Amino acid sequence: MSKSRIETFIGFCIKSRKIALGSGAISTLRGGVHLLIMDGGAANNSKRLALKFKNRFDCPLLICKSGFDVAVNKPDCKLAAIRDESLAKAILDSQEENYELYCGGSF
Repeated sequence: MSKSRIETFIGFCIKSRKIALGSGAISTLRGGVHLLIMDGGAANNSKRLALKFKNRFDCPLLICKSGFDVAVNKPDCKLAAIRDESLAKAILDSQEENYELYCGGSF
């Protein structure tokens, strides 16, 4: 099975160290977050944290419907912050069925 474009861009972020994985790592950031990606199967507490970070960093939130831990290559990871502006834009421009932009409302 081949990787999707978004998974490839996430891999670029990991290699260039322009990604923060997990809510603990994201909470230490002061700024420079251009995109948040959340696992669709995250618990309610993780969803609340994702919305808190979305408002704090004023950035879009992308929800992965399945396979998020494989994409970020970290088991049990539910939230990631992309810190590179061009890669965040490339991820948002890659419209894929497995990823959905959060526009408010319930998850």
